[in-house]
Amino acid sequence: MSDDVEQVRGDRIAKYLSRAGVASRRDAEKMLAGGAVRLNGRTVTHPATFVSVGDIVQVNGHVVDKPERTRMWRYHKPEGLVTTHRDPQGRMTVFDKLRQQLPRVISVGRLDITSEGLLLLTNDGALARRLELPTTGWVRRYRVRVFGVPDPAALASLARGVTVEGVRYGPIEAAVDARTGDNTWLSVSLREGRNREVRRVMTHLGLSVSRLIRIAYGPFQLGTLERGGIEEVPPRVLRQQLPTDVVPPTPVRAGR
Repeated sequence: MSDDVEQVRGDRIAKYLSRAGVASRRDAEKMLAGGAVRLNGRTVTHPATFVSVGDIVQVNGHVVDKPERTRMWRYHKPEGLVTTHRDPQGRMTVFDKLRQQLPRVISVGRLDITSEGLLLLTNDGALARRLELPTTGWVRRYRVRVFGVPDPAALASLARGVTVEGVRYGPIEAAVDARTGDNTWLSVSLREGRNREVRRVMTHLGLSVSRLIRIAYGPFQLGTLERGGIEEVPPRVLRQQLPTDVVPPTPVRAGR
C-alpha cells in the first residue's frame, strides 16, 4: 500500500486513541469491543477501522481531542535525575525538570540516576515502546570510565554475550579508548539496553564504573548538545530516520 493511500486512510482507531492519550492500544480495543467508541456518530467495534482527517471520535459520549503529530526531543540528561514520572523517594525526575518546557512526554528507554547523556523523549507512547525493543535493532553507544586496567581478552569475550548472576546479556562491543592515571575510558555498544546492563557487566569483569555517558541511541546522537540541553528532532529528520510504519503521517490541514 502506498504512503499516499495511508495518508488518506489515517490511523487505525485503536492507534488513534492511543496517540490521543485515551488509553493503550490494548485497552482501546477493549473499549471498542464494549461499544464505548463512536466514529462520526456511529458505534464502531473493529480496531481496524480507520480515522481520517475531519472525523469525529467519541468515547463514552465525549469527543476525543485530535492527537498531536508525533514529536521527539534529544535531551542531555545530567547526573542526579531519575528517569521516571514518579519517584517514591521524592528525588528530582527528568519530567519534573522539563515540565515547563515540554508537553507530556515519555522516555525511550532509561538512564539511571548516576548516568548521563542522550535520552530520547517523545509524546507518542507507542513509538517509545517500539524503539525500546531489541528487535528494532538500534545500537546504544556509551563512553564508560572505569577504575583499573581492563583485560583485553575479557572485553573481547563480551561480543559473544555474557551471563551475570543468572541473567543472559546479548553481544556487547567494548574497546579501550584512553587511559588516564588509574582510570580507563571505554567505548561500549549494545542492542538490548537492560536495566543497569553496562554497570553489571563491568562489575562482573572486576571493573568499577565511575562515569557512564550515552552518546547515541540508534541514528540519534548526543553530539554537542550541552548538559541539560534539549532540542526537538525536526519532523523531516524523524521521518527519514524512523520506519514509515512507526511515525504517523503529518495530518493534512483543511484548506491546503
